[in-house]
Amino acid sequence: MTTSAELGLPALTVAPGGVATTTLTVRNDLDIVEAYTLEVVGDCAAWTTVEPARVSLYPGTSETVTVRLAPPRSPAARAGEFPLGIRILPTERPELVTVPETTVTVTPFHELQAALAPRRRRGWLRGRYRTSVRNLGNTPGTVVLTPGQAGEELRFRATPERLRLEPGESGELRLQARARKLIWFGKPASWPFEVTVGPEQAATGKGANGEAAAAASTGTPDAKGAGDGRDAKDGKDGKGPGSTGGSASTEVPTPLQRPLLDGEFIQLPIFPKWLLALLAALLALLLAWFALVRPAVRSSAKQAAEQAVAQQSATPAASAAAPGGAPSAASGGNPGNLGNQGKPGGGQPSTGGRAVGPGLAEPGTGRQSSATIDVQTANGASSTGNYQVPHGKVFDITDIVAANFQGDQGLLTITAGKQTITTIALETFRNQDYHWVTPIQVPEDQAVTATVTCESPGTPASGKQAETCHELLNISGALSDIKQGN
Repeated sequence: MTTSAELGLPALTVAPGGVATTTLTVRNDLDIVEAYTLEVVGDCAAWTTVEPARVSLYPGTSETVTVRLAPPRSPAARAGEFPLGIRILPTERPELVTVPETTVTVTPFHELQAALAPRRRRGWLRGRYRTSVRNLGNTPGTVVLTPGQAGEELRFRATPERLRLEPGESGELRLQARARKLIWFGKPASWPFEVTVGPEQAATGKGANGEAAAAASTGTPDAKGAGDGRDAKDGKDGKGPGSTGGSASTEVPTPLQRPLLDGEFIQLPIFPKWLLALLAALLALLLAWFALVRPAVRSSAKQAAEQAVAQQSATPAASAAAPGGAPSAASGGNPGNLGNQGKPGGGQPSTGGRAVGPGLAEPGTGRQSSATIDVQTANGASSTGNYQVPHGKVFDITDIVAANFQGDQGLLTITAGKQTITTIALETFRNQDYHWVTPIQVPEDQAVTATVTCESPGTPASGKQAETCHELLNISGALSDIKQGN
């Protein structure tokens, strides 16, 4: 004498998120009234229930209970075949415990959760994105990205190309969107695109829809036949019309689509729009210079040159009227005016300066000439640079430019022959220029000198303090031949 129990189906198939039911018949073959406790054991125990979980039977009687399987649609309900056992424990005779078993097949499903970050990128040629993916299905899978863009202005590359994830596992794929060509000028261009995230087999025609069709299966042909004519409600308690004591029913949810992510790449031009307006303005200024300003400057320079030539031609005649080099009426009759040539920027020097030296300039032989004096002086020392007028020549100075490009501190003294033109503190200027309508004349074999006393070297544009003072002096004027004879 013992206790017997029999499950209605030898095997069950259930989809995660759905419900499958079968029956369990318990018979009391003892000669006493017995109460039985029904308990689910095995890997399916977490989502399997027996209704009712306790029955009492008279000797020789039996009762059928409903076994309901409802695996959750989550990675916890792994796909595969698992044993299901129902332990039937008698209260009075516990040693007669029995455990009928069956096999439960949990169908696989794929479900992915994905996000694209950031959704929008700006750049000249390419934008980089991160795609976070989590496998919410119940079976391992390989995930791939399928980006697309309507106009095909973008090319895409995913790194890595595929990512394998276990159920419940998360991962990240990097996506790069690259424009096919640069935008040099104009407005930014917006390129929206879509990224489809799905299992690798979906690309070969075995996507989520095909798996959903497999999930709709309920197992063996007997199970299908037993469930004919019954809806989900009838199958829940196993007592619907046409029931033969063993049944199965599966509720299949609607298949989920693969995640579709929206992204955007905003391509910036290499040169912004305002730069075009600036270039146009600079071009207009350049044209205005060549068309209007430059001719006027050249005309003024030509007039000044003609006046200087006329003054040089008049000088010999004035000298002839005053033999022995005495100053003429044109020179103001005051030899003391020679000292005024050393005051640049002040009153104009008199023409008496032409009487200096052993000879006068020969009219018509003057040629424009310039020279640069480069003076480098150690800290706390003095140094002199000079330009000597060649023998047989007279140098008429009209322009002097002094450059203190390092910002040195000290003293600069400029002399022409035996005359001191100026003495100036270096810290008061970076560039200083002097100009004379009546030139300062330097006779042959005499020199224009620049004497620099360095107190502290300055800091040039490089940003590093110099070790020595460094000044440049540029002198310009007419270099003429000395008139031969008296």
